[in-house]
Formats: sequence, C-alpha cells, structure tokens
Amino acid sequence: MYLLLILFPLFGFLGAAGFGRFLGSRGAAFFTTLLVMLSSFFSLIAFYEIGICGSPCYIDCARWFQSEMFDASWGFLFDSLTVTMLVVVTFVSSLVHLYSIAYMGEDPHLPRFMSYLSLFTFFMLMLVTSDNFIQMFFGWEGVGLASYLLINFWFTRLQANKSAIKAMLMNRVGDFGLALGIFFIYSYFGSVDFATVFACAQTLHTNITQEALDIYTIHLGIFDYTIKIIDLIGILLFIGAIGKSAQLGLHTWLPDAMEGPTPVSALIHAATMVTAGVFLLARTSPLFEYAPQALCIVTCVGAMTSFFAATTGIVQNDLKRVIAYSTCSQLGYMIFACGLSHYSVGVFHLMNHAFFKALLFLSAGSVIHALGDEQDMRKMGGVVQLLPFTYSMMCIGSLALIGFPFLTGFYSKDVILEVAYATYTISGNFAYWLGTISALCTSYYSFRLLFLTFLGTTTNLNKNSLLHTHDAPLFMAIPLILLCFGSIFVGYIAKDMMIGLGTDFWGNALFILPQHNLYLESEYIPQSIKIIPLFFGLFGAYIAYVINISNSLKTYSFKLQTLGRTLYFF
Repeated sequence: MYLLLILFPLFGFLGAAGFGRFLGSRGAAFFTTLLVMLSSFFSLIAFYEIGICGSPCYIDCARWFQSEMFDASWGFLFDSLTVTMLVVVTFVSSLVHLYSIAYMGEDPHLPRFMSYLSLFTFFMLMLVTSDNFIQMFFGWEGVGLASYLLINFWFTRLQANKSAIKAMLMNRVGDFGLALGIFFIYSYFGSVDFATVFACAQTLHTNITQEALDIYTIHLGIFDYTIKIIDLIGILLFIGAIGKSAQLGLHTWLPDAMEGPTPVSALIHAATMVTAGVFLLARTSPLFEYAPQALCIVTCVGAMTSFFAATTGIVQNDLKRVIAYSTCSQLGYMIFACGLSHYSVGVFHLMNHAFFKALLFLSAGSVIHALGDEQDMRKMGGVVQLLPFTYSMMCIGSLALIGFPFLTGFYSKDVILEVAYATYTISGNFAYWLGTISALCTSYYSFRLLFLTFLGTTTNLNKNSLLHTHDAPLFMAIPLILLCFGSIFVGYIAKDMMIGLGTDFWGNALFILPQHNLYLESEYIPQSIKIIPLFFGLFGAYIAYVINISNSLKTYSFKLQTLGRTLYFF
C-alpha cells in the first residue's frame, strides 16, 4: 500500500502522457484524477496507522549508488512528518485534478495538463518520503521541473515563457546551495542517510577538542570569521529552502508563476513546491538544533519575508498576485517558526495554510472563469449577486487567512506569534513584531480583495463579460466545498493532536533541544499580547472599507499627491 501510494500519480502521468490520444481528453482527466484520489485514500490510512497509532514504517527498496563508502539506496521513510505531508499533498492535488476537469475542459491539450499535474504530485511524494538526501534531491529537482512545465503550459505566450524560465533559474540558485550542503554532509558524516547523519549531528557541535577545531570549523579569511561546519551546513540547506519557499532574495519567481493556469497556482502555492522548503527545515531539525547561527538567520529571513510580502500585497491589483504575495508572507511565518525551533507549529501552519490557500486560489479561478479571464480587480466589482457561492467560499478562505477566531488559520497563525514573543531573544522579538504588523497588512489586502472583487461599484466592470457570467459548475464546486470544510474545522480538530501540550504525535520525526522548547512559556504571556493579532485583523478590515469603499475618491486624490505617490511606489 505504501509504495502504491507513491506510484499511483506516476502511473497517472504515464497513462495520460503515453496514451492520452487513445483515452481522449475526458478519459485522461478521469484516469489521472481517479489514481490521485486512490493515493489520497491510502494516505489517510497511512496517517491513521503511523500518525495516530504511532507505528512508523521504513521500506528499503533497492540499491541505487554503491561506491566504496558511498551508499545511497531507494528507501522510503514513513513517520509522522511524512504522513502529514502526504495527506496535504494528495488531498489538495486530487481536488485540483477534479477542479481542472471543468476549468480546463475547453483546452485541447487537457491530457498533457493532467499528466503534468500527476507528475508534479509524484515528485512531491518522492521528496517527502525519501530516507536520504540524494533521493530527496531527486524529488527536489523533480518538482522544479514539473513547475516549469506547468507554468509554461501555454507556451505560445511570451510572458509564460519568461515566468517559467525565471522560476527554473531562481530555483537553480537555491538548489546549488542545497547541493553544496549535501556535499558537506557527506564529507563530514560519511553518509547521506538521514538516520546516520542525524545520529552523528551532535558530534559536530559538542566535544570538539582543540586539535579537532581546525577540522570542524572553517575560517573565512575575507571577514576574519570562523564558522562551525554544522552552522555552515545549516545555512547551505536553508539557501535551498529560500529558493523553493520563495524567501526574501529568491522570492520574485512566485508571483510571476501566476502566468500558468489557476489550478497550477493552487497546487504550487498550497501543497507542493513552496512547502518543500519548510519540510526540509523540519526534516533536518536534528542538524539545525545544533546550529544556533543558522537558526538565527532562518528566523530573521522568515520574519523579513513575511513583512515584505505582506506590504507588497497591499498595492497589487491582479487578483491572483494578491493571493501569491499572501503565500509568500505565510511562508515567512512558517520559516521563522522553524527558526525559533518550533518545527511542529510551522508544519501545523503549513497543513492549515494548504486548505485555505487552495480554497482562495480555486475561488479566484472561479471568478476569472466567470468574468471571461479578467484578473484585474479594478475591472471587477458588484458580482456578489451573480456569484454568491464563489463569494461565500472566498470570504471563508480570507477569514481563515487573517486568523479570524475559530477558523483554521486562527489555531496556527496566532500560536506562531505567541511562541515568537515567548522566546525572549532579539531574533524572537524581531520576528514577533514584524509578524504582527504583517497580520495587519494581511487583513487589509484580504478585505480589499473582497471589496473590490465582489462588493464594490460596477463602474469599471466590462458589461459584455456579464452576459455569460455563471457560478462554479459541479466539478469546480465540489473541491471548493471540501476545502471550505477544511478551512473551518481542520485547525480545531488537529490542534491538540499536533501542537497540544504533552502530545507525542511527532515522535522522533522532529527533534528539539530541551532549552529551545519554550512552547509552554507561550501559554503564560500577557493576554493583551494575545489579543493584538485579533485587533489588527479587525482594524485592517476597517481600513480596507474606508479606503476602498466609503472614501475611494479621497484615497485616489491622496495617491496623486507627492507623499501618497512616494508611499505607493515604496
């Protein structure tokens, strides 16, 4: 069952790519969707057996590389972290497959599109189930390839070509850092197997004698600075995560990835590709725990990314780009949670984020589909009466995104800010305040999106596009309903199991040093600190209403002034 879970999407890819002309468009679409749904069903069984019953599984399939001391095999590791990712990836992917049947129904190349989606899912499953760095790198490069193929699906469009090339090249920069990290790991540990490397991680941090100091440290002559090998390995691995998870410096490919079809955006932003960086940090937690300098860098970069992307999302006018910068900002939250050694909270937010971000993207696709491929929010407005179902779905997704009480996002996003405050370090306070300001920006652009798209005036709306406006058909509505339930209930159901006090859900999948485990401390921070994100969420909604609905003319005249123009451009 465990191997079939991984191989079903591969079979779907081979069937649709090799025999699509015989199956036909609908046949290839249903074939790939059925196999990914079977994979999703098996993932739920694996989650019960491994995550809830606590029985990890290891499968050693075959030899791959064997040369003297170097030994890398095809092996699969199923632990709590793996099965959590499996459920997220396969569930969201199966809904995206189902959604694509209706959304891409008129496209003559539907079999090729569905085969690429299945290939993307397969490589992501290879990445999260691997038991060594070489096999993980295979999946890591595979999702980069699949993202290139999907972003460039409409290859006759010049902008799609540019965006796909940018995504590939920017990821190559991060991949180079990850490759160097793997080289150093093999050089100093003599193995690329997770179990062996993690068991020996402490030796590169402690008990270093004066004679061994030259072996376990590197002297950077340019800066006259000495860095421990374990810190250098952590930084190099994080460079790989920066590329995949679109952190500050290598982030620009993510908004440009919107040139692909909307189901691609949902898959990239919710379940695959961008979550790989966060997974890497969680998987290599035994290395990062002994690399305090690397953890500090991870925290600061994640916090700056969450703030930068949130401020950028405020002034975007493209419907999908607003949600894209929102993804970038939320990834910053996950990254700095891992940098503060709260890997379980970061992964919990990753899982919650997958549901409401997929819901937002697929709802946006429903709007774009209904309005004749129009994506500029300034040319929308007042369609709430024409698209009531889509408006309901997008409203729930937006409320979950801003962390509205008792929706899914509330149970993880607020916890990240609380543990950041309770860390009592410079990097922790830095992350807390940037994350809190980002929460205000998130609330503003989420409500701005709702106001401009659904509730604003219809002055700029193209009247011709209203002739054929329709709400989501059945195959587009079913995924939205399922994701809506996930966006409401998953956070409440899974909170105590995944990040509750004393939970043993993660077992040995995540490693935290006792001095870094300050989750209990976050329970006792002042109540006023805990209420700030909620207050900022309501305040952001009020600002969005004032600026975009009640005083839109005054806002526009202010933007034309010197101060307003400078602020807008900044």
